[in-house]
Amino acid sequence: MAIEHFSSLKEHLSEQIIGQHALVENLLIALLANGHLIVEGPPGLAKTRAVNALAEGVEADFHRIQFTPDLLPADLTGTDIYRPEDGTFVFQSGPLFRNLVLADEINRAPAKVQSALLEAMAEGQITVGRNTYKLPELFLVMATQNPIEQEGTYPLPEAQLDRFLMHIEIDYPDAASELQILKLNRGEALNKQKQHLSQISQKDIFSAREQVLNIHMAPAIEQYIVDLIMATRQPEKYDDKLKQWLAYGASPRATIALDRCSRARAWLHGRDFVGPEDVQAVFHNVLRHRVLLTYQAEAEGINSNQLLDHILSLVAVA
Repeated sequence: MAIEHFSSLKEHLSEQIIGQHALVENLLIALLANGHLIVEGPPGLAKTRAVNALAEGVEADFHRIQFTPDLLPADLTGTDIYRPEDGTFVFQSGPLFRNLVLADEINRAPAKVQSALLEAMAEGQITVGRNTYKLPELFLVMATQNPIEQEGTYPLPEAQLDRFLMHIEIDYPDAASELQILKLNRGEALNKQKQHLSQISQKDIFSAREQVLNIHMAPAIEQYIVDLIMATRQPEKYDDKLKQWLAYGASPRATIALDRCSRARAWLHGRDFVGPEDVQAVFHNVLRHRVLLTYQAEAEGINSNQLLDHILSLVAVA
C-alpha cells in the first residue's frame, strides 16, 4: 500500500504547488532517500508552501527558520536554561527538534549557524554543553537560497554543500500554471474547505525507505553510476574539454546519493528495478553542487548544468 499512499501524496502536492513538478518529485525523493535538499530559486515560488504541504500529508511536525545575520547556533539547537528556584539547568530544545525543517535563505546566516545545522543533518544529533541529544528519526531539512541578491550573504563552502543530497533549481511557472495559481489563491481566500488527505505514518515512510533500498539494480547500472562519478574525477580519460572545465570532481557521497535517488525515483514511478533513465533524471540535482568549474569554464560561459550535460553525453551505459 505504500506506493499508493505516496502517489496520493504526490497528487496532493502537485495541486498545492502548481507549476513546480520537479520540486514536488524531488521533495519526495529526498524523503524516500533519507536526505536533505537545497532549493535555489527567486522569491515567491512556493518553497515554504511545498514543505508545509508535505507536512500536511505525512505524520510529521514542521518548523520554518528564517536565517538572518544575527542568528545564533542556539537559536537552532536550543540551549540550557538556568532555573534559579533549584539551581539547575534544563535543556530547552530548539526548532531543529522537528521532523521537517525549512531553513529559509540559509546563506544569510554566518558560518557558525550554518555549521550547527549541517552537523545536525550529518549526525542526526546536536551537542549542547556536555550533553548530546538525538534528533527525530524522521528528519528532513529543505534549505533555500535566493539567486537574485547576493549582497550580505555567506556562501556555503563546498564541503558543507556536499552534505546535501540534492541541489534543486526552480524557475517561474508558465502562463497556464500562473492562471491555476490565481484560481487556487482565490479559492483559499474565500475559505473553501480543503479536501481531506489521509496522512502517511512515519512507520509507512520507514517501510517505503526499506523497499527503495531493496529495489533491483543491475550490475551494469551500478557500473554506470560509478563511471559517471569517475568522469568528474578523471576527466582527461574522456575529453579534453572536460579536463579544461573541471577543477574538482565529486566525492563518494555523490556516488551514494546517485544510487539512493535513482532507486527512490524508480520506486515512485512504480517500478521494481532501476533503469538508466532514473540515473540520468536525478544526475544534475545530485551533482550540481558537487563539481567545481575552472576559471576557463567560467570564462567560456559554461555552467555546471552544461558541464553535467557533457558528461552524460560522454559516458555510455555499460
